[in-house]
Amino acid sequence: MIDNFALGLSHGLMMLAAFLLMRRADLDKEPSNRPQDTPDA
Repeated sequence: MIDNFALGLSHGLMMLAAFLLMRRADLDKEPSNRPQDTPDA
């Protein structure tokens, strides 16, 4: 029988990782190699 704590812990950590990845602002920007683009710093 699968331990419910281990199942809940692993799924909870995956949900936390997905939530933190979705909050990243740099995922909404496409990288560009154009010289006129300046990096946001």
